[in-house]
Amino acid sequence: MLGPEDFFDLEGSHLKGLFKNTEFVWEGLKNINKYIEDNIVPNVSDLRRSSSLLDKDMVIHNGEVLKSGFTINSASGTVSKDGIELKGASIIYAGVFLADDEIYIGRGTVIESGALIKGPAMIGDDNEIRQGAYIRGNVIVGNKCVVGHNTEMKTAIMLGDSKAGHFAYIGDSILGRVNLGAGTKLANLKIIESKIVLTIDDNKYETGLRKFGAIFADGVETGCNSVTMPGSLLSKDVLLYPNTTARGYYPPKTIIKSRQNIEMGKRR
Repeated sequence: MLGPEDFFDLEGSHLKGLFKNTEFVWEGLKNINKYIEDNIVPNVSDLRRSSSLLDKDMVIHNGEVLKSGFTINSASGTVSKDGIELKGASIIYAGVFLADDEIYIGRGTVIESGALIKGPAMIGDDNEIRQGAYIRGNVIVGNKCVVGHNTEMKTAIMLGDSKAGHFAYIGDSILGRVNLGAGTKLANLKIIESKIVLTIDDNKYETGLRKFGAIFADGVETGCNSVTMPGSLLSKDVLLYPNTTARGYYPPKTIIKSRQNIEMGKRR
């Protein structure tokens, strides 16, 4: 019920190793630092050679940094050189701030002006890191994800096909294949200073985590301006309504409609 396999389809995922030897899904958060340390291959030092704030558009293609001689089609997010499309090229626009060298950017990823990225951070393939995104370090972004306008991430994981398009806060959290409505906030710190203890079906689970936001399983969707309290677990296909606060554990296909966190029905 609370293992990684209960929340995510990890078969074939290149991030499966985050949950190696874990019993509970939230233990993946404890493995972020070591996983990045063991797997990161930083590739932004040439981008930052003159300044952390990029003063012109740049491209990474097949491990090479291109600073001129290419054409960017901003509508399609593609790059060409001498009339030939550079398959898998990543675009890093002028105005991106890369705070340090401990950053990896995968293939086909677009990072828009105004994004700020601190390492260590691993950003996979075919992602959109939109204007105003703030990646604060100890972050893993899988493939085909969106870190949207004014979305902030720290000590967090997007496993893949994870969408947080607008004004989200994702702290100390793990997201599967989900879609977050604008303004979704995952609170990660209790007002009263203590570690997160989960109570599920009269059983208590000591997570050992002082900061713990939320676990969103595959298929979770949230409405605009929804909030989760620290240590929230939303299982597969849970729907969190707009302007609603969730707290605790929710089984698969739950619809969370009320501010009192009362289960109001099942998703079909």
